[in-house]
Amino acid sequence: MDISTRKLNLIEEFLRISDESIIEQLESFIMTEKKKQYERDLKPMALKEFHEMIDQAKQDKVNGRIISQEELKKRVKSWE
Repeated sequence: MDISTRKLNLIEEFLRISDESIIEQLESFIMTEKKKQYERDLKPMALKEFHEMIDQAKQDKVNGRIISQEELKKRVKSWE
């Protein structure tokens, strides 16, 4: 059975659940597993890379390639 079929079967089963505590347990399980997956995928940054990022940020400031927090908030609001 392929993954798409398995997902559809799981969705059908989920839709049949009427016990809220089971749904809460499933939600908790999914969130826990997503967090574990995210943490497994994290890769430590090399110290050299970290320093390069800091140097780039300094250069961006010197060259005026930054915006204020207030300006960023205005831009984000315009996305809505």
